[in-house]
Amino acid sequence: MTFSALDLKPALLDNLAGLGYLQMTPIQSRSLPPILAGQDVIGQAKTGSGKTAAFGLGLLNTLDSSNFRTQALVLCPTRELADQVAVELRRLARGIPNIKILTVCGGKPFRIQAASIDSGAHIVVGTPGRIEDHLRKSTLELAELTTLVLDEADRMLDMGFQDSLDYIVGQTPAKRQTLLFSATYPDEIQSIAGRVLTTPVHIKVEETHGNATIRQQFFEVQDDEQRLRALRLLLLENQAESTLVFCNTKVETRDVAGALRQAGFSVLAIHGDLEQRDRDSTLVRFAHKSVSVLVATDVAARGLDIDALDVVINYRIAHESEIHLHRIGRTGRAGGSGVACTLFSASEAHKVAALQEYTGTTVAVRPLPDDSVLKRSPGQPAMESLQIDGGKKQKIRPGDILGALTGDNGIAGDQVGKISIFDMRSFVAVRRSVAAQAVKKLMLGKLKGKSFRVRQLRGHP
Repeated sequence: MTFSALDLKPALLDNLAGLGYLQMTPIQSRSLPPILAGQDVIGQAKTGSGKTAAFGLGLLNTLDSSNFRTQALVLCPTRELADQVAVELRRLARGIPNIKILTVCGGKPFRIQAASIDSGAHIVVGTPGRIEDHLRKSTLELAELTTLVLDEADRMLDMGFQDSLDYIVGQTPAKRQTLLFSATYPDEIQSIAGRVLTTPVHIKVEETHGNATIRQQFFEVQDDEQRLRALRLLLLENQAESTLVFCNTKVETRDVAGALRQAGFSVLAIHGDLEQRDRDSTLVRFAHKSVSVLVATDVAARGLDIDALDVVINYRIAHESEIHLHRIGRTGRAGGSGVACTLFSASEAHKVAALQEYTGTTVAVRPLPDDSVLKRSPGQPAMESLQIDGGKKQKIRPGDILGALTGDNGIAGDQVGKISIFDMRSFVAVRRSVAAQAVKKLMLGKLKGKSFRVRQLRGHP
């Protein structure tokens, strides 16, 4: 479809032609008709798919340029993305005179932002933490808001902005159009969509690799010595960002993690003997992708908060077929593909037979990777987790941490990963290459006007 087929204002169509925008991308052709019809929309597409123009044209088409009250709010996870979105919206709005688009993010003086908001802005683009600050201090009002956009909603939830989003949505008029765009659609997104959207149209643009797939691979081993060697071979062959290894007992969990650690792998174990504090820290580091391998029992792995799990390895096949399916179902999520490897011995062959009967499929046993992969070095994770000795009790929010890291002479927003906040502690993932700089920035700066101890998490509980 071409843009000219849409019911857009002539000024927008003329500007699009001048920009060379003629053919719509898949996300644009499928989402713009319901957006222009005033419906709530969930758009699932990757970065670079053209989603900014999709929601941008929608909100610009309904804008009243004579009213300088805020009519559209676009929430983004980072300052960098907010800046990119604002630039694109200004390009799209060139044909409409006197449109004011304001960027409101952390790392910039609050009073200057408040003065700019007070002078009037049709569209505000910002990060949840700073937008929440302005709403709480009544420097931003949304009484005349007609369109709310949540851009890269999955990333905002990853960074811990759930509470901020809930507060912001609570300050918007009940009668509004809400557009949610997300690369993935985990349970958390489904939950927030159910609360803030009204009978939304769900549009998913498939990636070139198609639907999620799980490749099951079975490997027979002779004894426990070969079993551990097989595990090393599979880890080295896959070199995955996140691998979950299932053991059937907590003793074996500790032993396997210890052996992998001695072999140079980035690994942690989680089992029933861990204190809650250490359990939280372990799960956070794995979810933050600052640890590559997590060895766990089925019980201990419950509540694991990670959407893009690359590989699951069953060190021993599960006692029950249903548990086996639950294990492997943790990979291949979020529109991607995954690998599930299962090691079994002759004494466990009856479990394999039971699994075949349960699923109605035939298991093909594969040869183990060649020993040549042992020459490879275990890869190190790209992220590192930092612990801040302050949390919800100290009223620390994700936006405070993000702003402190990316403020003057700070690190870039795309170098910040997940943010997790507990009662007395907070965790933030940053790129390993800037971890030392991030620690220094947080130590020398302040959160909520206070200084907090910050350290890199290393070693194991």
